[in-house]
Amino acid sequence: MTAQSSRLKVGWREWVALPQLGLPAIKAKVDTGARTSALHAFSIETFGPENQPKVRFGVHPVEGNDAIEVYCTAKVVDRRPVISSNGQAEQRYIIETPIRIGNQEWPIEVSLSNRETMAHRMLLGRTALESEEAVVEPWSEFKQGLLNYNVYKNRRQPPIERPLRIALLTMEPDNYSNSRFVAAAGARDHVIEAIRTTRCYMNINSLASAVHYDGTALPFFDAVIPRIGPQISAYGTAVVRQFEMTGAYCVNSASGITNSRDKLLAHQLMASSGLPMPTTAFASSPHDTDDLIEMVGGPPLVVKLLRSSQGKGVVLAENKKSAQSVIDAFRNAEANFLVQQFIADAGGQDIRSIVLDGKVIASMSRNAPPDDFRANLHAGGSATPIKITSEERKLAVRAARLMGLKFAGVDMVRSSQGPLLLEVNSSPGLHGIETTTGHDVARSVIEFIESRTFKARTTIKRQTATAEVVV
Repeated sequence: MTAQSSRLKVGWREWVALPQLGLPAIKAKVDTGARTSALHAFSIETFGPENQPKVRFGVHPVEGNDAIEVYCTAKVVDRRPVISSNGQAEQRYIIETPIRIGNQEWPIEVSLSNRETMAHRMLLGRTALESEEAVVEPWSEFKQGLLNYNVYKNRRQPPIERPLRIALLTMEPDNYSNSRFVAAAGARDHVIEAIRTTRCYMNINSLASAVHYDGTALPFFDAVIPRIGPQISAYGTAVVRQFEMTGAYCVNSASGITNSRDKLLAHQLMASSGLPMPTTAFASSPHDTDDLIEMVGGPPLVVKLLRSSQGKGVVLAENKKSAQSVIDAFRNAEANFLVQQFIADAGGQDIRSIVLDGKVIASMSRNAPPDDFRANLHAGGSATPIKITSEERKLAVRAARLMGLKFAGVDMVRSSQGPLLLEVNSSPGLHGIETTTGHDVARSVIEFIESRTFKARTTIKRQTATAEVVV
């Protein structure tokens, strides 16, 4: 740190340099209301020993110009919750790095956070200024001289896409859906790896969370496609949460999967938001059976296991006696279930719509076989492409958003009351929808992942251990 005879004076914003990170010029907003300084960072990746982790991240130092990227490496000194300007707390990595303002240089702590939408790519908090006893003159700016972005001009190049590293979290890597994701990713030059969910185990660490697999820590993945089966929902969502903590982009979040997979919770969420669905009831005591049946309008009615898929664990009870028998059988098996109104005017037909990023991208009508009421294709149903109504489209999008899912299969039936929601699936199968509609759902998901991850440029490594510049 350079000794000064007078105290450093700064305005409400200043040009600063972070030389150890390879950032010779960046505009910083001075904010004494914030305790911790913050630097715009994306694609944050931890690596190295878990007790002494480092972090690699990208920076767009020039506002409004994402063609310029600088990748930086630093030691992680902490990971702590930081309150953002909108009042939300988020866990951020904290690094220590020298800052240069004017002709003075000293070390500061900086939190890493995506500030793409902010006017300035760096915020200088009061802790950084207190160490230098700086005087802030909020009516002025750039008191310590002007830098400019010309230092980056020879590094500019239009962005090009790069291969992504994607994890496919599944227990059935060779089934149709997963094979389609692998093919779609490979066709776009991405690397996709099938990770068996139950073979993952976790190091829950405040500084560098990691997912371990077959005796070693998994590398950083740009994105994760969770395909969590109902049998391992609790453990599977814990693994997804751990991937989220590493900074990987998960197509569906752990909370979204939990909301949709627990049918009781899903119906409660839909009911509380006023989404239309068949009348549904739930009870634990055998003394409530008759009242439970009456709640849904009496037989015929449908009894559903809370954890079921592909039409399994779904039974139609056509009269009161059979309804009592089915309910008692499920209770004796200690199975959790719902009792639901049977929508007779649906005529054994339902609609499966695929929602991706708030849009319906494909829909099909599923028709039950003559001897069954279930329209699931795995139960022997048939399918045809269908153009859904505006009301049905809005309902599907609302249901997926309510669950917190970016990628979902939404099941509905048409009735005299209008469209009714049946279920929201966080891991919809691709075989039926792709072969019926001809829509390449797997490719759409991969393109969505591309839109949510960063675009890399040709990398030119400088002869330094702390930074590499990407142009």
